[in-house]
Amino acid sequence: MKYYIHVIKNYATFSGRARRTEYWMFVLFNIIFTSVFTLLDYFFGLNSIILNYGPFYILYFLFIFIPYLAVVVRRLHDVGKSGWYYLLVFLPIIGWIWLFVLLVTDSQKGENKWGKNPKGQNEKEYFSGE
Repeated sequence: MKYYIHVIKNYATFSGRARRTEYWMFVLFNIIFTSVFTLLDYFFGLNSIILNYGPFYILYFLFIFIPYLAVVVRRLHDVGKSGWYYLLVFLPIIGWIWLFVLLVTDSQKGENKWGKNPKGQNEKEYFSGE
């Protein structure tokens, strides 16, 4: 949960690097929260006929959209790639696979042009942003 909160606190920070753990823990909690909000919409009968989503899900999506983009960009920086690589999602099939491989790849060793390797920091330094 601390990684999820860390991403939310740095919601618009597109510079720097994000560890694999930070990204995947954020994704895990995002899936959990999305499921909860979707179920709430369903149980209260708030799903839109056109979108099939309700207000709880839509508000959560709007809340999480920028932090998600920021953590993906920082994760790509961690493997030594530009954040623009996220646009691979627009390539059918191969783009998603390529992006997934980049997101599961281990950190680039040492410092790169986006900062020092966060994997080498202890948790206190990492969460304080030093």
